[in-house]
Amino acid sequence: MSNGHGGKRAGAGRPKKADELKLIQKLDNIINSEDAIKKLGQLVTKGDLNAIKIYMEYRFGKPKQTVNMDVDLPKPFRKHFTDFQEEE
Repeated sequence: MSNGHGGKRAGAGRPKKADELKLIQKLDNIINSEDAIKKLGQLVTKGDLNAIKIYMEYRFGKPKQTVNMDVDLPKPFRKHFTDFQEEE
């Protein structure tokens, strides 16, 4: 764009799949996945809450987020909204 903002920028966006696969290969070369799983198991057994969370999310999936729609409005708002109710 003429103002220098917005539009396509070098390095913006999600990395290419090939770059992601290269990173995974590099990590696999220095980290033994079996060792990482054993370590996670040790931490879970010791009661490490972060390790337990990771295990549960990968094993059973993340729980669905719930939103509480019950709102207790202060009295001035309640009165204001009841003024709009239709009379029978």
